[in-house]
Amino acid sequence: MSAKQIKLLLADVDGTLVTQDKVLTEQAIAASRDLHAAGVTLALTSGRPPRGMSMLIEPLKLEGAIAGFNGGVFVHPDMSVIESHKLDAKTAKETIRLILDQGLDAWLYTEKDWLIRDAKAPHVARETWTVKFDAKVVKEFSDEQLADAVKIVGVSDDLDKVAACEKSAQQKLGDRASAARSQPYYLDVTNPQANKGGVVLTLAKLRNIKPEEIATIGDMPNDVLMFKKSGMSIAMGNSSDEVKSQATEVTDSNQNEGFAKAVRKFILK
Repeated sequence: MSAKQIKLLLADVDGTLVTQDKVLTEQAIAASRDLHAAGVTLALTSGRPPRGMSMLIEPLKLEGAIAGFNGGVFVHPDMSVIESHKLDAKTAKETIRLILDQGLDAWLYTEKDWLIRDAKAPHVARETWTVKFDAKVVKEFSDEQLADAVKIVGVSDDLDKVAACEKSAQQKLGDRASAARSQPYYLDVTNPQANKGGVVLTLAKLRNIKPEEIATIGDMPNDVLMFKKSGMSIAMGNSSDEVKSQATEVTDSNQNEGFAKAVRKFILK
């Protein structure tokens, strides 16, 4: 795929577009402006809720759709919803039970809210700082909330437990849900249509371009799904060897301007 044919770059956020400290660098901002000048649209996808990416819209001058929850909700840069894919209520209930039974904590996201059971649980403070809004604490998830679930997250600092829970969720939920780690400590469970491969196909449809005219860049196993659907795929230097082996190109790490370098080397040449 030549760079000339790329019309849209779809970027993951955490581990890709921003540094480990969740900072958007001047180089990344400059690269996004160079894309714009070259007529290439920049679109974002992340396990984050759309609200959790709103702080990126202005500095990046985003015009492309934002796919929150790995494609669970697509929004315009003004945050108006284009389309959303919820989990069905029965699957949502089963997912919560499976995550808790495996010894992980559970979070539930609806289109607008982030619901947790314990404000002091691991990663809550960091996630609050990252997405720039507070979670709502609930004793347990109600039937109404489960029926509105766009994403459920299993959380633990026991990374082997998270990996085991991922396998278990994939086996038990089958084609009723998409289950993949967005971070080593997060297991994201979404509607089966809400995965990053689906994001590529939806963006192609929304922009009236071919999936082959889209380049993708990411760092985690859940990004491999979008690598497979796009014309060019770029793995970050901080990715595992397994993720790197699935991409057509590899760039530097997110701590060393990997996003900006990839834009210049592979997209703009």
